[in-house]
Amino acid sequence: MSSPQHAVLQQFLVAATGPLAERRPRLPAMRLFAELLAFGQFMPWNVFLEDVDVEGIPGEWVRPAEAAEGRVLLYLHGGGYVLGSLNTHRSLVGRLAQKCGVAALAINYRKAPEYPFPAALEDALTAYFWLLNQGYAPADIVVAGDSAGGGLALALLLALRDADEPLPAAAVGLSPWTDLQLPAGTLRSVCHDESLLLEALEIRNWGPLYAAETPLSHPLISPARAELHGLPPLLLQVSDAEVLGDDVRRFAERARAAGTPVTLQIFDGLVHWWHLFWRFVPEADIALDRVADFTRQIWVLPAAAPAGSAAAIRQAA
Repeated sequence: MSSPQHAVLQQFLVAATGPLAERRPRLPAMRLFAELLAFGQFMPWNVFLEDVDVEGIPGEWVRPAEAAEGRVLLYLHGGGYVLGSLNTHRSLVGRLAQKCGVAALAINYRKAPEYPFPAALEDALTAYFWLLNQGYAPADIVVAGDSAGGGLALALLLALRDADEPLPAAAVGLSPWTDLQLPAGTLRSVCHDESLLLEALEIRNWGPLYAAETPLSHPLISPARAELHGLPPLLLQVSDAEVLGDDVRRFAERARAAGTPVTLQIFDGLVHWWHLFWRFVPEADIALDRVADFTRQIWVLPAAAPAGSAAAIRQAA
């Protein structure tokens, strides 16, 4: 059973569904609303920010006071490839960096529809190679992201693998969006309230805005459609009560079958994007603790450890 705090969040989202469905807000309005909500987020204590230009991409170093040197999280924010920014995810990135004990680099990658595929992926690749040029070894980089950012992190791995480029130590997907086709079965009855909200936001249109002239089935748009061999260890977190739950589980099964080490952590009864509410929802802070545990294991275990040493586990919050 989820916490009382999460129940309040869920009730708020359900209450918002009716007005959203009636008004059908346009993308500029949703972007503005997301930015306004960001004003209510505060960085964790003793986490510091530094603006950075990443080969022309606006970025931000997020540095906890006690951050270890030489290792870094590359964070790719969510938002359906059409909204979200450094502002909307700054608090989450700060908390995650603090728990992992390392600095994080977040980038404001280009968004659709103004910049469709492959713009976001190109920016993620640019940021990764920029970190290498700053002296970070691939084994000292973990790529992380939530929702569309989690899907983008997986697409980054696939692009690096297919180009025979060095891969990061691991990747973390917080409720990653792995299949942009969003088949009708994805909007499950168990996710009735969340499905209504996503339909009100017309999320089915967001994937095509990003894909533009490229098929939604392209593996670098929908990593669930890719060959999943030869990837570094993955941590995937998802709720059994969110719309993307089944897609993430199927992705994990296919990746394991292809020989990729996968840690799948399934939480009970939580809404999509629950991680953003770590100050209010205890399950979010628990999830981020588990990400920190995963990164510590990745950076402690020898790089040449066999795939079986990163066991695929199912954990319930």
